[in-house]
Amino acid sequence: MRPGPGPQHPLTAPGAAGTPPAAPEPGTAAPARPRLRRWLFVLAVVALLAQMAVAMVTTAVQQTPTIDEPVYVGTAEVYLREHSLRFNPEHPPLGKLVIESGLAFADVHLDRGFTGDQTQLGRRVLYESGNDPWRVMLAARLPVIVLTLLFGLVVLAFARDLFGPAGALVALALYAFSPDVVAHGSLATLDVPAAGFALTSAWCLWRARGRPRRWLPLAGAALGAALATKMSMLAAVPVVLLLVAVDQGRRRRWGRGLAAAAGVGLVAVAVVWAAYLAVDPRLRWTTPGGVPAVHGPRGLVTSLLPFPEAYRDGVRLQFGFENATWDGFLFGRHYRGALWYYLPAALLVKTPLGMTALWAAGAAALVAVPRLRPAAAYLLLPPLVLLAAAMTGSRDLGVRYAVFMPVFGAVAAAGVTAVRRRWVHVTAAALVAFVAVSSLRTFPYYLPYSNEAFGGPARTHLRLHDSNVDWGQDLGRLADRLRERHPGETVWLVYKGSGVPSYYGIASRDPLTVPPEQVHGLLVVSDSSAAKAEGRLAALLKGATAIDEVGHSITLYRR
Repeated sequence: MRPGPGPQHPLTAPGAAGTPPAAPEPGTAAPARPRLRRWLFVLAVVALLAQMAVAMVTTAVQQTPTIDEPVYVGTAEVYLREHSLRFNPEHPPLGKLVIESGLAFADVHLDRGFTGDQTQLGRRVLYESGNDPWRVMLAARLPVIVLTLLFGLVVLAFARDLFGPAGALVALALYAFSPDVVAHGSLATLDVPAAGFALTSAWCLWRARGRPRRWLPLAGAALGAALATKMSMLAAVPVVLLLVAVDQGRRRRWGRGLAAAAGVGLVAVAVVWAAYLAVDPRLRWTTPGGVPAVHGPRGLVTSLLPFPEAYRDGVRLQFGFENATWDGFLFGRHYRGALWYYLPAALLVKTPLGMTALWAAGAAALVAVPRLRPAAAYLLLPPLVLLAAAMTGSRDLGVRYAVFMPVFGAVAAAGVTAVRRRWVHVTAAALVAFVAVSSLRTFPYYLPYSNEAFGGPARTHLRLHDSNVDWGQDLGRLADRLRERHPGETVWLVYKGSGVPSYYGIASRDPLTVPPEQVHGLLVVSDSSAAKAEGRLAALLKGATAIDEVGHSITLYRR
């Protein structure tokens, strides 16, 4: 009697995710309804991306400019009209060129040769040049929304390569329902584009294991795009080059591996140069005042970067920001300086609970299962290195500095689908549904989202501040609320943002310019300002009663 097959590991059994099913025997029928399965897969992808698009466009239409957006919009307009790099040098041009692609169709008016600073430039474009700020901001945000959706396809493709169709849908669902990705992917900012390019580079590196000639140049181009969007992506360069050298060296020769890594680096450098040349083909640049001198190892590395001088000056400006002392707010504590654990703690608050569980389970599967371990380096190492670098920063201003975590985490979490246990699949499906419900419940207030364990978006301001909650996005909603519920009342306003209240019809006075005993009536305070209130503002709030809130980011008090 011939013995039967021995026990098989649930991840290596025939039909496991990422393992091609055995071919049918000659003369047997093909697998049942493969065409129907393909169509269902396509419909699921379309549905997930469609709901994400609706969420982002709705958010983009309803929100007034956040603090950083006017600077990027004004800089992009100067790129378009004057081909000048003089504004916003602390960030490379590519993200602003993306924004520019929308402004090119908006017929924005701006006087040539504007001589103010970049904050004044943003105000001039939006409020002082006869433009409609709602229309201008939507035009600026739409290209970022489109790019965010395209990165969703990268998430889908990466996860499908690793885990099959089921894993691909799990990954895309987590990406599409991520409140942080939706919130920042609907703004004319740089965080999601940089994170998406970094993920694209990792995916191309993974594919280059089989076809290096096709995919290594694309990996270098995506890495260069990340570097040309945000300078914080420099921390990913050693990881990418190391992955290339090790993989290609093992498969061929170590000399070829090093040569391949050098080639990827050269392509990345070329993309950065191309971004600057796209703005100004003559690369006219004069180091502006205020660029700090950077000494020691940082100064040496900066001087050796093979990028335009404008990029190196931008790195020096970033180091200058890191040398400054900023205010922070975490779990009700207002402090000066930075906490090394701020970003992990903020991510714990602002990540859906089901998503956190799936991240942990997916990462465990990648590390524990031999077949998946090669992918662990591509999915876990880049975000962990970027997070470690971000944790050394001095600006505890929001999880947007770590938005690459939900981007990479969506793919890594799909690793749970490789486990061939029914209870695992049922649990994973339930957690994905929990994430979807949590995300949909916060619509359209994605920026102040926090998960159920921390009270939801209405209570985020008690634990976090700035771009986690209140980035100036609700000035238009405040104007509507005042017209509807408080017409004709005296309004005392402490607003943290870049919008102009009077443009939206808000007639207000500044309560910090008069004695507290004169402040009576309606006191309106941005929650970030309230979180850090000291002196006169703290005294005003102590004698006030909260009566209403707008967008979970602005509170109305009665004095």
